[in-house]
Amino acid sequence: MIRLTPLAALLSSVVLPAFAQADAPESALPEVKVTGVAESSYNIKNSRVATKTDTLLRDTPQAVTVVSKELIQDQSLQSLADVIRYVPGIVAAQGEGNRDTAVFRGNSSTGDFYVDGIRDDVQYYRDFYNIDSVEALKGANAMIFGRGGSGGVINRVTKQAEWHTVREASLTLGSWNTRRLTIDAGQAINEAVAARVTGVVENSDSYRNNFNLKRSGINPTVAFKLDSNSMLVLGYEHFKDERTADRGVPSFQGRPLNTDPSAFFGDANLNTAWAKVDAFTAQYDHDFGNNLNLRNRTRYAEYDKFYQNIVPGAVNAVGTTVSLSGYNNATQRKNFFNQTDLTWNVNTGSIRHTLVGGVELARQETDNFRNTAYFTSLGSNITAVNVPLTNPVSTSAIVFKQAATDANNHGVVTSKSVYFQDQAEFSSQWQLVAGLRRDSIDVDFTNNRSGDRIQTTDTPVSPRLGLVFKPMTEISVYASYSKAFVPRAGDQLSSLTVTNQALDPEEFKNIEVGVKWDIRRDLSASMAVYQLDRSNVAITDPADSSKSILVDGQRSKGIELGVTGNMTKDWSIMGGYAYQDAIITKTQSATVLAGAKLAQVPKHSASLWNRYNFDATWGAGMGIVYRSEIYASTDNLVVVPGFTRVDAALYYKVNKNLNVQLNIENLLDKQYYAFANSNNNITPGSPRALRVGLNAKF
Repeated sequence: MIRLTPLAALLSSVVLPAFAQADAPESALPEVKVTGVAESSYNIKNSRVATKTDTLLRDTPQAVTVVSKELIQDQSLQSLADVIRYVPGIVAAQGEGNRDTAVFRGNSSTGDFYVDGIRDDVQYYRDFYNIDSVEALKGANAMIFGRGGSGGVINRVTKQAEWHTVREASLTLGSWNTRRLTIDAGQAINEAVAARVTGVVENSDSYRNNFNLKRSGINPTVAFKLDSNSMLVLGYEHFKDERTADRGVPSFQGRPLNTDPSAFFGDANLNTAWAKVDAFTAQYDHDFGNNLNLRNRTRYAEYDKFYQNIVPGAVNAVGTTVSLSGYNNATQRKNFFNQTDLTWNVNTGSIRHTLVGGVELARQETDNFRNTAYFTSLGSNITAVNVPLTNPVSTSAIVFKQAATDANNHGVVTSKSVYFQDQAEFSSQWQLVAGLRRDSIDVDFTNNRSGDRIQTTDTPVSPRLGLVFKPMTEISVYASYSKAFVPRAGDQLSSLTVTNQALDPEEFKNIEVGVKWDIRRDLSASMAVYQLDRSNVAITDPADSSKSILVDGQRSKGIELGVTGNMTKDWSIMGGYAYQDAIITKTQSATVLAGAKLAQVPKHSASLWNRYNFDATWGAGMGIVYRSEIYASTDNLVVVPGFTRVDAALYYKVNKNLNVQLNIENLLDKQYYAFANSNNNITPGSPRALRVGLNAKF
């Protein structure tokens, strides 16, 4: 069913049995079955991904925000961008209308996404039909995640087979022909085997003219109790997302163009984006006794991604025409990741240790091909056309073919990583988390057009150090230092060149102090203050334009506040606030100047969601989202205005098996701009939108 890495096999067959105590026979206790309904809560206390051990968030020396499945359902959250609204320190960007993009403490990324702690880095839109919770970890931390994670990562925790019965279905209908159906069914087949399957089908339109979204997914998992100490969970996901690629609206005179939120720029008949994902997963857990545990996780995934778009450019000086250009891009990637972690709880005198040693092996094979749009009815080499703002669509004949600089690449990245971490508890008040990771990353990159083959190897060492002081059991004060790095191939493994192949990876250093407080069993609050520095940014040498040099690139400083849980037994909340000051520290080009503000980073952002249950039948929700103005690009020429948006919900429980909810997004119908990608790719926010959900349990 699975094959352990050589290290895992050796540990299983030779080394680990030595820890067994032959002279202390064990007797198995009778199995006790406990059934009941889990308590619904926004407040999740533990995370495994932040330290690779099941650790209280209160004892984790890092800012972590967890969005529970209850909050996702209560707000009818439809995208990762929706979830990010409630995560202080992270902002969603447009992603060119074809992918999830997050800005972590000033660092934009399309690759720092994980599922169950394993990299899921291809550019596509993810769904929540099979997700139990979403964990956002802020700050650089390559010790856990390896390359990337420069400002943080987002990890999705999937729903897996368990030994209790699940029978759920949800139908959502709403504005602009929103139509979505999800299912979740699972049960114990016998005492040794359990199965579960989740699925989604959606076909929806949008407030944006001519936009359509179709997606479907299915994710079965099977769990096996191999014996009293061993568990194996196998899973497979097939997911497809197909939509209109929407690049938003351009700017005019330093602001987003004042146009109807529905106005579409480009050619909706040509603008398309689709992604197919097939992923196989296996997780093996074994308890050797004596507080020694082994976990081996494997993920093999094949991704097929394509997008094509006609893109708005600059508006002319008098505001009568807009430039359109276009391209398409295809990416195929095969990912293989295998992680083996050995965890041992041991005491040395009065100090309690949770030791983690591990190995990660990975291989990623990527093909990338890009074409440029040529407006052949205007000339064989015409790549841009001006159209009137009154009708900003392309009507010219278009041919897609390769231009001189378009990509046609093949790349293979292999990596071998070893890491070690000690969570040491010196007393009830003092804890230390210290870890070190060494990666060996080999990049073999081929430009199929020129025949150039570029090979590089990076061997970065990434430390992590965190100190936790607990003046009271419910309160922790922490300080931490961590690093991350991004190789020259970039977070999408596609930007390696002959001129930068010998340069060291970019580095990110995060210093953070914070406080976490479990005010009550079901209510938690946190605060973090941080400074994140980016260095080893490659720029052209001012003294010799044929060379590149490395400089310190940017600095982000900020404060993050969060609160999650129940104010009373009937009143649940989730809220956050972030202050961010993110600037360029060294001039990097003619348009990226020292002192400029980083793109798409608001100085102030805040959100607060409330749900109140009036009785066992009726409930209501109210939320507010605020974001101050942002710059669309690091040239700081275009300002995207700030906004305040109000959302609402109403809940009605028909009976124990059926409830109905009404969600209203942008209750006050405020006109605003939700995201940006560049000065001329800015997405208007949705007008008032209604969604009705029917949630059934069987």
